[in-house]
Formats: sequence, structure tokens, C-alpha cells
Amino acid sequence: MNLFYFIILGILISFSLPARSQISGNVTSPKLVLHLPPGDNNLRNSEGDFITLKDGRILFVYSHFSGSSVSDHTSAHLAGRFSDDGGKTWSKEDITVIENEGNMNIMSVSLLRLKNGNIALFYLRKNSMEDCIPMMRISTDEAITWSNPIKCITDKKGYFVLNNDRVIQLKNGRILMAVALHKTTNETSWRDKAKIYSYYSDDNGLTWHCSEEVSNPLGVVTQEPGVIELKNGTILMIIRASGGFQQLSFSKDKGKTWSPMVTSNIHSPLSPASIARIKSTGDLLLAWNNNGSNQSRTPLTLAVSKDEGQTWELVTDIETDPDGSYCYVAIHFTKNDVLLSYLVQSVTQNPTFCSTKVVLLRQKDIYKKNKNTL
Repeated sequence: MNLFYFIILGILISFSLPARSQISGNVTSPKLVLHLPPGDNNLRNSEGDFITLKDGRILFVYSHFSGSSVSDHTSAHLAGRFSDDGGKTWSKEDITVIENEGNMNIMSVSLLRLKNGNIALFYLRKNSMEDCIPMMRISTDEAITWSNPIKCITDKKGYFVLNNDRVIQLKNGRILMAVALHKTTNETSWRDKAKIYSYYSDDNGLTWHCSEEVSNPLGVVTQEPGVIELKNGTILMIIRASGGFQQLSFSKDKGKTWSPMVTSNIHSPLSPASIARIKSTGDLLLAWNNNGSNQSRTPLTLAVSKDEGQTWELVTDIETDPDGSYCYVAIHFTKNDVLLSYLVQSVTQNPTFCSTKVVLLRQKDIYKKNKNTL
């Protein structure tokens, strides 16, 4: 890796984007198409992802928690719902996709259509505060059955975080994920400032390899990274961070090595952001909490980049309740629409309850004319 190149690239991106205070975008109200509220022995539903099946149906898989707590460590399994009309309506009852196989839970789903036609299902299997790693299963029959799980991390033992809707396949076929390591088995204390790595597979997930650690020269708290491949082949990593902004890192070798982190112009609390490519236009869509002035996870905002993440425009708020908390967004495109799923909490009313919303937004509404930019 040419480290000098990465340093210069980071400096140019960091300083070419204007520093900003919070900007309120246009307010757009997407259509609520599925709401999964808490119920008896089920105080939390959260962290999902979508896959379009070959028969045209869409499967949404989410983390269904059990018990009297919303903790990340309480029991959970993977549940699913189907839509046969492009996400406008959904089945009324859950199916169980994967039973809880962890001593604590399984959660944080990513679904990926592989280039060979199979569907890959990724999730965290959490056994303890020292044993939480991503697992992968494969379906060759359109999510009817799943293979035995494969460990995506075998070179280290510890507590790794892989967010939902976070695994991608590159143009060259490599499967790539970014993870945050908070604690290893030989460490006595938990680190909020996680070590950031990527893991990659060149054989459809059978074996996995670890990147170099991403350098954190500013020493900010770093968590919950995500990746996207840019048109020139560079991989962009976006990292949840303290300090009021998302952090960025770049890879020119498909995720083996990474540039030192640089501060983006994406004003944000310590909350994850999600990026996906809009299939109809080729632009990038960003979903995040446009609020770096405090730690509130509101509003939930969308923005579009027409220059591969260098600048962001068409800023649109889709959730604005100051009492709300909105995070862990999954993004899925149909021909004309975009589906978004996210975790919803009330800060003051029933804050111990967590529900999942799925909303539908026309892609053309994302491009409504407005002058808001980051």
C-alpha cells in the first residue's frame, strides 16, 4: 500500500468538504408498510435486512428478542416476513429463519445475493462478552433451507460487532465485511474505542482473511464500521465515531489494507450511518442521524452523493420526532422504490421498548429539488 497516497487522499477529502453545523433537510413522510412492535415476552424487535427472491418476493429478516429486557445480550432469534408486491404489504405472521444458537443470542442480520446465485445470510452469534463473532449460512433454494454455519473469524477470539446490512460482494467476487473488536479473551476490560478491521473471502465464504487494523490517529471512539465499493474500485469505510462526525478510511487493495482514518463532513452523534448505491442512478444514498450537537439519534436523514461520497446533497429528513431514536438502517431498492428498515425507540415514553419500522419511499422523491447540502 502507498501510505503517502492514502494520507494525501484523506486530507483532500477531509478539507474539500465544508465543515458545517446541523442542517435541517426537507421533510418527507415515507409510507409505513410494516411495524413490528414489542409484545408479550418480546420487548425488542430490531436490526434487519432484505433480500429479493427469484420469484419476486422480498424477504425481511430481523432480530426478534425474547424476555423482559431490551439488552443486546438477552435471548434472540432471527425471524422473517415476506412481501409479494414490492414491499407495499407484508405477511402477518413471523417465520423462524434461524433459532437462537448462541448462549446469549443471534442478531444483526445481513443478506447478500452472491454472484453464483446463492443467498448468504450473516449474523452475530453471541455466547458471552468475550465470544461474539459473525457467522455465515448459505441457501441454494431461495431461503427455504440454510447450510450449517461457517465462522467468518477464526484468527482471533473476542467480542466482534458486525452491523446489519453490512456485508458486500465486490466486482471481483470478493466478499467483504468491516468489524469492530471491543474485547479479546485475554483482555480484562471492554473497550468503547474498538479496533477496526475488515475480513474478506475469495471462495464464497468458505475461508476468511483479516486486514491490517485501521489506524486511528485522532484517538476518537470508533465503532460499527460499514463498507461500500466506489466506481473506481476504491473501498470506502464509514465508521461510527465520537467527536460529532463520522470517520472515513479507504482501501485501494480490496480491503487488505486501509488508510488512516480521516474526519468526514457527515455531522453525526455516536451512531452508525448506512450507505448504499441507488441502482437506477448509480448515485450513493446515505442514511444517518443528522445531528452532531448532542447524542440524540434524531432526526433520521437521507442524502445523495453524485460524486462518490465527496459531497452530499438533497438532504431529506424522514423522521423528526425530538423524542424519537432511530438507528440501524437497512436499505433495499426495488425498481422504483426504496425500502428502509430501522430500530425505533422513544426517549421518554416506554424507553425500554424497541420496535422495528419498514417504510417505503419512491426513489424519485429522494431527488426532490432542494438546496440543502452538507
